[in-house]
Amino acid sequence: MEKLTVSETFLLESSETLDQLQISYQTYGELNDEKSNVVWIFHALTGNSDPFEWWPGVVGRGSIIDPSDFFIVCANMLGSCYGSTEPTDFEFPLITIRDQVNAFKLLKEYLKINRIQVGIGGSMGGQQLLEWAVQEPLLFETIVPIATNARHSPWGIAFNETQRMAIENNPEKGLETARAVAMLSYRHFTTYQQTQKDSDNRSDDFSASSYQRYQGQKLSRRFSPFSYYTLSKAMDSHNVARSYHDDMNRALQQIKSKAVIIGIDSDILFPTSEQRFLAESIDNSNFFQLNSIYGHDGFLIEVNQINEILKNEL
Repeated sequence: MEKLTVSETFLLESSETLDQLQISYQTYGELNDEKSNVVWIFHALTGNSDPFEWWPGVVGRGSIIDPSDFFIVCANMLGSCYGSTEPTDFEFPLITIRDQVNAFKLLKEYLKINRIQVGIGGSMGGQQLLEWAVQEPLLFETIVPIATNARHSPWGIAFNETQRMAIENNPEKGLETARAVAMLSYRHFTTYQQTQKDSDNRSDDFSASSYQRYQGQKLSRRFSPFSYYTLSKAMDSHNVARSYHDDMNRALQQIKSKAVIIGIDSDILFPTSEQRFLAESIDNSNFFQLNSIYGHDGFLIEVNQINEILKNEL
């Protein structure tokens, strides 16, 4: 893991500032002489800058995104707790998706990258990718936004606010509750029916109950409640049309990249209607649907289907 420290004051969209901005990142492979083989990967809410860890089968030796072929960049988003500038309490300034993209721009300049062959990311990472592609229409040759949207929905904001309410009451234990709530939006009725249904006639200690507690405790051991709080608010801020008088079609028409847009049939958090809207609004775009019982988390799990799409489209 490497780290870029920015000496200049970093101006946020809220007009507040951060001093000594830090961006943690990892790169894999070599930049070719033409500097034309860059793949920039955007991680999701609680992810990190190591896609080899959280996206095996899509990224890695012998995978579709192989460091033997590409110069792969993945940066830890601003506000996360894996090396970039992060909050330590509730008083941290509001961070937006646009702020996170502006931090990525500083890293791009530092790495002397002028053109990105492929930008790819799911969920919150896909929101950052779309924001950047609107801001710099000629930067990406191809974008692959997965299970994401052009503006965060009231449904998604409601889920996030419910989770923040738990964290406000008790940061440590509240994070466990927040994650348990999030799992209900990340998965699907069918997921639980097939993976957590008890085959006996018990009347307590259900598998689904222990699963929810396990997921909450698992995240609380590795993630900061203040980062979770801050990043969920950043997700809520997402709106690529904010500089276009809320004209979403005009904003998305700025994108000049080829767009490979992927949705998941069982995703209740980012339903496929949101990705279909992207495909209808962005020129030179195609929509593909993953079939999965895993809901929103399908973008991390259905690697064979994703690889098949990428193989044909890239």
